[in-house]
Amino acid sequence: MFRLSVFPRLRREPGQRVFRLGLACLVAGSLGAVAAVDAQARPQRAVQAPAPAGGTPASQAGKPDPEQLLIEVYKDIAAERLREAESKADALVAAYPNFRLGHLVRGDLYLMRTRPVTTLGAVNGPSDKLQALRDEAMVRMKSLRERPNPELVPRAVLQLRDDQKKVLVVDAKRSRLYVYEHLGGGRLKFSTDYYVSQGKLGIHKVKAGDQRTPIGVYYITSRLPGARLPDFYGPGALPLNYPNEWDRLHGRSGSGIWLHGTPSDSYSRPPLSSDGCVVLTNPDLNKLMTAVEPGKTPVVIADRVEFVSKAKWDSDRAMALKLIDEWRDDVQRQELSDVLDNYSARFKSERGDDLMTWVTRQQKPFRGIRNFHVAVRDVAMFYYPGRDDLLVSTFTEEATAPNWKSTIKKRQYWAREGGRWKIVSEANL
Repeated sequence: MFRLSVFPRLRREPGQRVFRLGLACLVAGSLGAVAAVDAQARPQRAVQAPAPAGGTPASQAGKPDPEQLLIEVYKDIAAERLREAESKADALVAAYPNFRLGHLVRGDLYLMRTRPVTTLGAVNGPSDKLQALRDEAMVRMKSLRERPNPELVPRAVLQLRDDQKKVLVVDAKRSRLYVYEHLGGGRLKFSTDYYVSQGKLGIHKVKAGDQRTPIGVYYITSRLPGARLPDFYGPGALPLNYPNEWDRLHGRSGSGIWLHGTPSDSYSRPPLSSDGCVVLTNPDLNKLMTAVEPGKTPVVIADRVEFVSKAKWDSDRAMALKLIDEWRDDVQRQELSDVLDNYSARFKSERGDDLMTWVTRQQKPFRGIRNFHVAVRDVAMFYYPGRDDLLVSTFTEEATAPNWKSTIKKRQYWAREGGRWKIVSEANL
């Protein structure tokens, strides 16, 4: 295992300026206007992190929040407060002895006493592993500048079902997972965020073994305890339903895309280091495991998350919900030409049905039924990540008449064609 040298404490000579400006400037530039960011962004996680209800092991309870403590070290470096930075770095590696990035920063601090340090990770070690740790350091510092504005919402999440209490939004470019709470009535509130790792070769998974993380809208299907898994996955895993219908329709293959933790000998992994999974630190995964609900919690994985104003989000949400309502109205009236007008000429179902075959099959339950009413409930709707011309909706279609009822859960993919939205694919779940 790659280990960093532990630097002994060196006696300071009177009047010696032991801090080296090069690294201070580098870190200060990476942090940017910290005070301004902190004033506008959400409150930082407390350094003394409380244990979440019902799940964090006793070994983590009462420990300082490692990322916040690391950021405090960075701030002290940027402000040339070497003694304070050293003290916090010591506390960080004492609390998390397997946090390699913490050891790297601590090593730099002690190395500054003997020579100028102008780059993160100036200690001796394998170049590829040092570069991976530098990448992790830069991503974590960047997250301080780019925390979501609590007044904005992720554009992709348009509507959640009432029983979907949380949604997870992964930003691949930022190596970040954002957790939003659903307050009801479609309202979202930013809760917290976590550093994550992704596929070694980045995103846009196409096939098994390509070491890429998929982009799309997925759902957590189950919760796997660590006792059933090798140590490699940490305290557990949350499998996703990759490939989803849209993936399969476009020939994407593979399986085993999970949210999971790290081996016990590692606190975290570099930003690009998995075979396609989304990897969290073990303390963060423990918190997440208690917060999500298999079968309900959606996971949006995007190249880069776009945040928009509430007014823009309200407008997009109203437009998307209107599409579903107009489709429902046409289905209820049973005018075939009007129903077909909701669908694209390039429509294709996952099983390969053309448009007429599919719509005819969907109308079959209504044949011979008179005076029935069609309702749509439990709607969840998203912009497909990275696209403003593709929507995915999941809902329950409920048709009722005296002494008759039909209930079908559906998923539709709507694409914008010219000035109109059309259904390009549909599946019964």
